[in-house]
Formats: sequence, C-alpha cells, structure tokens
Amino acid sequence: MKYSANSVWVSKDEYDIVVIGAGHAGCEAALAAARLGFKTIMFTVSIESIALMPCNPNIGGTSKGHLVREIDALGGEMGKVIDKTFIQSKMLNQSKGPAVHSLRAQADKSNYSRTMRRVLQDQKNLDIRQMEVTDLLVENEKITGVQTYSGAIYPCSAVILCTGTYLKSRCIFGDVSTYTGPNGLQSANYLTDSLRSIGVKMYRFKTGTPARIDKNSIDFSKMQEQKGDERVVPFSFTTNPDDVQIDQVSCWLTYTNEKTHKIIRKNLDRSPLYSGKIEGTGPRYCPSIEDKVVKFSDKDRHQVFIEPEGTDTNEMYIGGMSSSMPEDVQYAMYRSVSGLEQAKIVRNAYAIEYDCIDARQLKNTLEFKKIEGLFSAGQFNGSSGYEEAAAQGLIAGINAARKLQGKQGIIIDRSQGYIGVLIDDLVTKESHEPYRMMTSRAEYRLLLRQDNADMRLTKIGYDVGLINENRYQKLIKKKEAIDEEICRVEHTNIGTSETVQKLLESLGSTLLSSGTTLAELIRRPELSYEILAPIDIKRRKLESDVEEQVNINIKYDGYIKRQKKQVEQFKRLEKKIIPQGINYDEVKGLRIEAKQKLTEVRPSSIGQASRISGVSPADISVLLVYLESK
Repeated sequence: MKYSANSVWVSKDEYDIVVIGAGHAGCEAALAAARLGFKTIMFTVSIESIALMPCNPNIGGTSKGHLVREIDALGGEMGKVIDKTFIQSKMLNQSKGPAVHSLRAQADKSNYSRTMRRVLQDQKNLDIRQMEVTDLLVENEKITGVQTYSGAIYPCSAVILCTGTYLKSRCIFGDVSTYTGPNGLQSANYLTDSLRSIGVKMYRFKTGTPARIDKNSIDFSKMQEQKGDERVVPFSFTTNPDDVQIDQVSCWLTYTNEKTHKIIRKNLDRSPLYSGKIEGTGPRYCPSIEDKVVKFSDKDRHQVFIEPEGTDTNEMYIGGMSSSMPEDVQYAMYRSVSGLEQAKIVRNAYAIEYDCIDARQLKNTLEFKKIEGLFSAGQFNGSSGYEEAAAQGLIAGINAARKLQGKQGIIIDRSQGYIGVLIDDLVTKESHEPYRMMTSRAEYRLLLRQDNADMRLTKIGYDVGLINENRYQKLIKKKEAIDEEICRVEHTNIGTSETVQKLLESLGSTLLSSGTTLAELIRRPELSYEILAPIDIKRRKLESDVEEQVNINIKYDGYIKRQKKQVEQFKRLEKKIIPQGINYDEVKGLRIEAKQKLTEVRPSSIGQASRISGVSPADISVLLVYLESK
C-alpha cells in the first residue's frame, strides 16, 4: 500500500466504532452508534460531502417515502432533517389506495447538508475526521481497526463501510473521464485493494446524473407548473404538522420530442454507454435519456421535470434526462426541449462508475459473514438512492452497537417493513445492477403503509434505545385511541332517517333499506370516516393521524385480515432455522443449481432459502425433508 507518509502510528484516541463515509448511510450509522453510547468516529474524504445530494435534490418518492418514515419510526434522523429543509412537498399516488401513498419532498440540498452536519457535530460520542481510510485491519477473521492515508492506525471493535459511490470512482461524459467522486470531489482509491485482500467479492456499478441548468435561461411559460400539496404532511412522526406549512417553490414539467430523440440516436456512437467506455452496470429503473430513447423507441416523448436545487441558487435539476453524452451533444439535446431552447449549462451531466460489493456476503444484520465486526451499508452494498442508503446505515449502526453490547442484532423482516424487504433482497438475491426499492417488491404492502410506520416499528426503536420514553408513551396512547374508536364505530348503528338518506344520496351512495353500522358504510368505496361525520352524532374530536388509521383499518379490514394470514404462513417458514454448517452436497434430491446457490448465500431460514433465485419449491420440499430427518 502506498502512503503519503512513511511513518505508521497508532492514534491515542480510543474508538469503539469506525464509520467510513459520510453520505446518507454513514450519517445514520454514526448517529445510531453514538446515540447508543459507543465512542464513534466517522471518516470522510471531504467534510463538504456530508449528507451530500449529488444527484436528485429530493427525499422520498414512491416506496422511498415509506423508507424515510420507517427510518424515523426507528429513531433515525433523515425525516427530521428533510422536514426542516424542504422547499416543496407532495403525497404521491393519492388517486390510488393507501398502500402506495408515498411522501416526496424537494430539498434545499445545501441546507439539508448543513443541517445534517450540525446534528452530527453536536452529537455526543461522535467525532468527524476528514481523511481517507485505506486499509482494514483484520486478525483471525475479526476486525481490529483501520489505517488511513496518512499512516494513522485507529484500533476499534467494529467498522461500518458506507463508501457510497466513492471507491475508485470515475466520472464520464463523452471522451472526458476524470477519476473523481460525485461533484468533482476526491475519490477513495485504496480501500478496494484492502477489501479484495481479505476476500471480499467486488462489483463495478454505474449511475448518472443530468445537467444543472441556469434558471435565468429557462422559459417556464412553455412548461406545466407543478405545485406542492396545499396541506403538507411531515415525514417525521415527531414534527408538528403546523410547523411545515410553508410557502412552497414550484417545479415544472416539460417533455422531450422527436428532435431530441433524433439528436441522441445520431450521436449514440459517441455515447460512452454504447461505445464500451463505461464498464459498470447501471440501474434498470433509472435509465439515462439515451437508454430511454433506445429501449423505448415506440415513445415519442419522455417526461422532463425541472426542479430547483435550493432557494439560494439558480441551478435547476433536469430530472429524467441523465446522460453521459459529450458536452456538445448535451447542449443540442437539452436545447431541443420546449422551454430549454436558450438553456445554459452550469454543470454537465455525467455517468459515474464505482466499486461496490456482492451483498450476499452479508448477514441480514448487515455484518459480513466471514469477517466479524465488519458491517456494510448503502450504495456500497449495491443499492441506489439516498433513502435505501440511510435505511441500511441505521440498521448497520444499530447492529454494530448491539454486537458490542453482546446482544443479538435486530432484523426487520419482510412482514415488518420496507427496510426488511430491502435488506432481505440485497443479501438473498443476486443482483448485477444497482437495486432500487419499489412498492411492488413488498408482498405485504397493505400492511406496510407509510402512514403506520410508527405503529409497526417504534416499539423496536424503543427497545433498541433510540426512541425515548415520552415518544413511546405517545405511541401507546395513539394505539389505544385508534382501537377504542374502531370498536365504537363497529358498534354504532345507523338508521334510515331522512338525514342519513339525504347524505347518502348527495354522495351518490345507495340508500339504506334497513339499519346498518357506521363501519359498514365506511367500507363503501365512495364513503369514508370523515365524510360520514355529519351523521355520527357520538363522534368526538381526534387527532388527524388517529382518524386516518380508523378509516383505513375499517375500510380495508377484509384485505388486511387476508394479508395477516399470509404473514402467519411467512413467519412459520422464517422460524424454520437452517444450521449454518450444513453441507448442501449431502442433501440428496437437491438440484445442482440449488446446491450452488444455497452454499453461496447460506440462508438462515427456510423462508430466506425460498427467496433465492435458482432455488425451486421442489428444492425447498427436499430441504425440509432433510432437516426433519436430522
């Protein structure tokens, strides 16, 4: 290993946990570890990169909003910070059922970074150090410390890798290739070699970002204005909704056209994505504009969202048009879009390649299977997105702390949260592209709604030690209020009075021929708990979040009960533990592919084994018979 200094020395400052990286994963990991009482140090190649948003300037979105709510429910920080720094907020998918409602907030990205940095700097037990970590120190397959570029050694009991897109990163557009991290920041060029030397399997992935355009060069009159919600819903369950009702900034919608597509098709040979200059695999669900034009050739236009990067900058993010095209092509294609005819580029679009790992090397606790005390989180695990990173960081931070406490790590399973789905997918299923969370990945999404994340996960956060007594008692009271009101509504009889019939008629609902319960009326698609308030004479004033839960739980009662039965079956399979020392070659009847995949992943349960690609239901039956015989 090459260092700038020849001397190697041991730091006199004692740390329990080292966090490498200060992106969204690193921030949550470091805060969790420090808040649980462990002396923690977080290393970053640049203090200015703490909680940086190098790509889209927003938090949340479809399924990602669920993750932020769950992070908050467990005691994480992301939801609190975006509530303080957003400039526009929307609840997405409101025309659909509550299972897919997701919050999305446009962030003032520089303010978000500053605010999170202040939280970190004020946190007891946490130090921040601008220095590149180059080596992991391992003895007898157990982490003992890290070494930095300066030669300093920091002994510790646990390390959390949160390197994001910085490992041997390379930014590319056209023929231009620079070995830097996002936004031109320093890349981390040595740690990959150290990881490989201790047997860690690495991948090379790619992501990208669009150009930033000068606001003064955009003609917004040719675009459709996109405003935020009239009544903003906060991300954090601790945020007073009245405190987030602000004057919001607008976003704008425009479209590519045939001229745009013609420019792109004409210059595909100059795209590093198609010329072979880019080695890494990009995200399927967030393709570059040249990828869209090629793969969706039947589309005559694609959406382009113009989003402000903050209130103190004129830079506008061109959502939907990430690219690695040469600079002259970027100018041509952006200026072909309605409203961008005079666009002036502030920052070029670019693709970024980086090293990451095959996450199947990890346990569900995010600790490496073969290296005790080494944890991993974020895009380094092959995921994409700030929210996915933060969720993993929080779990890794909690579990690193619990390991040092001598306690079993927490595992959020697939029936408990999107965080569970995310981590289980990463450590179980082989992925050759950056993983993106989607609502369709969650089998029990009606139970895993963003609105009930506190009731699903806050008890876990409380038991871990990240949720205080006051917040937990408020949750208990909320649950009691919901249960009491549901019981009352289920037993409230509604007759066929003139008042009732008139209300039903005005709402286009079938009139009553005989009495019924208030709950049965709520279950009608066109009615709700709130709409029926005029005929509910015993109704009392409740908090809006309590009323929301009452309405959802009554209206979707049948579907919820059905999913709970499915969860019971899921739990039974998860409880069937597979001994880690099992030799799958000895299991007669298993197909060769199944033996290979099971040996590689080493699932902890029959449930996890059933989700491994290449392992069939027949293989699971064979495995069950074998386990029972033993």
